[in-house]
Amino acid sequence: MQSTPILQFGTSRFLQAHADLFISQAMQDGQEVGPITVVQSSGDPRRAARLAALVGSYTVRVEGLIKGKRVQEALDVTSVARTLSTSTDWDEVARVFVEEAKIVLSNTGDTGFAPQRCDSDPSFNQAMSYPAKLTHLLRLRFAINSAPIQIMPMELIVDNGQVLKTRVIELAQNDGLEFQAYLERDVTWVNSLVDRIVSQPLEPAGAVAEPYALWAIEDQPKLVLPCEHPCVQIVPSLADIEALKLFVLNLGHTFLADRWLRNKCANDVLVRHLVDDPDEVAQLKHVLQNEVRSAFVAAGLTDQFDAYVVTTIERFANPFLDHLIVDIAQNHLQKVERRIAAVLTWAVSKGDHTDKPILSSIVTHYKERV
Repeated sequence: MQSTPILQFGTSRFLQAHADLFISQAMQDGQEVGPITVVQSSGDPRRAARLAALVGSYTVRVEGLIKGKRVQEALDVTSVARTLSTSTDWDEVARVFVEEAKIVLSNTGDTGFAPQRCDSDPSFNQAMSYPAKLTHLLRLRFAINSAPIQIMPMELIVDNGQVLKTRVIELAQNDGLEFQAYLERDVTWVNSLVDRIVSQPLEPAGAVAEPYALWAIEDQPKLVLPCEHPCVQIVPSLADIEALKLFVLNLGHTFLADRWLRNKCANDVLVRHLVDDPDEVAQLKHVLQNEVRSAFVAAGLTDQFDAYVVTTIERFANPFLDHLIVDIAQNHLQKVERRIAAVLTWAVSKGDHTDKPILSSIVTHYKERV
């Protein structure tokens, strides 16, 4: 079996159409990167066939708009050399982690980082959270060869690398000082932000994705890129990109969902239906240009904002993407707080004190209901 310097925890269709695709394209271009061992960390036996189908080749269909032109292409992904499951192949997962891995990727879903009661157990338990499983693997690597390693979480958590490091160090608080020093000195914990809408799975493996994709990686000493790719960017800080994603794309979704909720429209309405409606898209553009833009101007991000708005509207209008507004409207109160109320606070922190009547009224409306 070929050695795999990249070990990936998570089998989601997002990873199949994002990191796995980028690394595959880099390998096809002659870069000395990959291949990948993919590990299913959930242990779900129902996904065994899909897990096995990742090895060799699978297809990612890219469908959407680029500068107004329709794009439809099928890409072969050939970066996955081996698949394992923590529930049935733990010893082999540990061997690959200790002997082969140089970079560890993860995208373990909304609950992957959530602490579990068994996280502090002295022996491996399948019910452990991903940080606890990672801690066990790091102990094994330290004990056998103490080789440096780079950990690159891709979960949608702000400062995801630092959050994961903090949790692992917490779990290792009763370990020896030498192991704790290893975690600080020889493990590189990388913050990153990922973005791509992956709308549906293909069978037995693969996915359908929009053309837009981003893997923003925060620079730091000893950083090693998993591959060079047009969608992979090294940035000095993720803060600006996080603000654009949260206060343009995410806020735009929540603004449209808020109008949909108040108008009590049908449940089969798609985001692209709203963007195709002249009144709805005019309202969205108005709030972005007249209430959100001033905050980005104050932050010195005018050009980035203007370009990102154009890209966002085009992504919303993707004619191949069936993105239900009812799905976006889930947990709406929390999203209003995190996206709309938060942009009001962020604007003031950047020195923008202009009136934002529409956004303010949305926040007030839900505060009165709490």
